[in-house]
Amino acid sequence: MRILLIGDTVGKPGRQIIVQSVAGLRIREKLDFVVANAENIAGGSGITPAIYHELLSAGVDCITMGDHIYRRREIFSILQTEARIVKPANYPAEAPGAELAVHRATDGTRVGVFSLLGRVFMQPVDNPFNAASRILRQFPRDLRVILLDFHAEATSDMQLMGRHLDGRVSAVLGTHTHVPTADEQILPGGTAFQCDVGMTGPCESILGRRIDRVLETTLTSRPTHFEVATGDVRLQGTIVDVDPTTGKATAIRRLVVTHDEAGQLASLARR
Repeated sequence: MRILLIGDTVGKPGRQIIVQSVAGLRIREKLDFVVANAENIAGGSGITPAIYHELLSAGVDCITMGDHIYRRREIFSILQTEARIVKPANYPAEAPGAELAVHRATDGTRVGVFSLLGRVFMQPVDNPFNAASRILRQFPRDLRVILLDFHAEATSDMQLMGRHLDGRVSAVLGTHTHVPTADEQILPGGTAFQCDVGMTGPCESILGRRIDRVLETTLTSRPTHFEVATGDVRLQGTIVDVDPTTGKATAIRRLVVTHDEAGQLASLARR
């Protein structure tokens, strides 16, 4: 089976290229399950109920979040009632949202998804390594295919999580830095790993925000509104092939979809 994790989706440009591309990608890449990190999708921070439903309608199977999950209070009801979106599992139990999700892929395989926050250069949260082991005990014992979106800043955190879970999950894929890393690999125990799968949104930017606004604040210390940029919109993510009987990864590769390719994928989906 084949799984795609779409990296941090930034603002309206990121949302639009997902809506354009995912149906066609499912056909072209023979995808069985699509996960999208959407913590920056609503104006650059958070997610709304309308956007949540738009992503599902576009062909996304499950949505992961990160440290901006609670920026929009209107999402609380979705987090408390919907089964296709997960909070970082090392947030307090009282925080709104489910810690894990299990859904069937198009080939019939059940896929488990969960998310964790790193701690290096991040806000204080519970130990993600202990939380990972706790969450794995909560999945059905016969579940073989499990994906972790590890939302972390430091590559040391990410690499440690990959080794901590090697052989215990199908993939440990990183988000949060918005920069795709060239370290995709299959670890000795059969877990696919990459420090960061990249960003979906305007790449002519500083991590999705207008370059001039970020530069002004950096150079002068005057606060500005970091508006979402608009140029060079791409969908970035990582595709993992998994043996559904063992849960072991058999291949991993990076994916980039340009604006022009997104139009072609939309045409493919309409045929």
